[in-house]
Amino acid sequence: MKFHLLLAAAAAATAAAASAQGPRIAQVSSFDQEVTGVAAAQDGRIFVNFPRWNSDVPVSVAEVRPNGSTVAYPNAEWNSWRNAAAAQIDPRTHFVNVQSVVADKRGSLWVLDPGAPNAEKVLPGAAKLVKIDLASNAVTRIYPFDETIAPPDSYLNDIRFAPDGRHAFMTDSGRGALVVLDLDSGVATRVLDKHPSTMLDPSVQVMTDGRPLRRPDGRQPMFHADSIELSADGEYLLWQALTGKTIYRVPISALTRPDATADLIARSVERVAENRVADGYLRLRDGRLLITAPEDNAVRVMAADGTITPLIQDRRLRWPDSMAELPDGQVLLTTSRIQDNDWFKPDAKPGVATQLWRVRP
Repeated sequence: MKFHLLLAAAAAATAAAASAQGPRIAQVSSFDQEVTGVAAAQDGRIFVNFPRWNSDVPVSVAEVRPNGSTVAYPNAEWNSWRNAAAAQIDPRTHFVNVQSVVADKRGSLWVLDPGAPNAEKVLPGAAKLVKIDLASNAVTRIYPFDETIAPPDSYLNDIRFAPDGRHAFMTDSGRGALVVLDLDSGVATRVLDKHPSTMLDPSVQVMTDGRPLRRPDGRQPMFHADSIELSADGEYLLWQALTGKTIYRVPISALTRPDATADLIARSVERVAENRVADGYLRLRDGRLLITAPEDNAVRVMAADGTITPLIQDRRLRWPDSMAELPDGQVLLTTSRIQDNDWFKPDAKPGVATQLWRVRP
């Protein structure tokens, strides 16, 4: 009898501790325009970005203050590009259509700008990767991408870095490819261009709210290589097409060796696991891989053996998009609500309200 009482007391204590920690999911901020990327610096600072998809946006990259408000980052000038004044503003030194932000562990924030307003044609000189020093809040380097790296129909989507910090890897969801960037020399290489692993899967139908997601003319979302992350041991690069179900990987050594050829890289691609539609990956410090599941308003987790199981599901998580891990282990998650924007709902207000959440994994 005493044993059962002890078990009950332990269960009650565990429940009380969980309650004291607060809800599993909590809203950090809400925005009047669509948010996609989120980054968490080593000191806990939070950054988000707003792509120029359906209408002009007042800010492309912002720092989120503790009270949930935002301020243009690194300054107002970098965020001053506007559709109406495009001819008068240099796209090489201004944010045009930022898709993702990532903070590394070396004191920098990286801003990936595919340079394609409304996710259409890349503007000349607009595609770039921008490095910002978090200590001084100053841009320290710009990596421009010409048409050989970012063709007119490309859309550079997300970015991760090699463990040694010497290379960056990007997905292209517009045309289907990976981009490898030598961060010292600035030389970029486009690989697996239109390779089956980076292309959408025509058998996949994106479902939201229990029905196929379609534009008014009947077209479904057609997004190629999107989610990207490193393996737990840092030896492989993983990716998946958004309109797809297969997770692929390739050795980072194959991507970065000086004598790498297109054929060598293609032959090194391996299937990892079958998944559902996903828009973002995040490798936690404990090694687990988190995967967003827009069709289910959920986040899933992949174990070391490739098994993928639900982690959290909530009806408020409409199109969970990007994630970042805070220093305390909590996870930041953006909900871009893509299924609610005027691409798919013509009567929707441009720039539908979106959210930033804090999740306890």
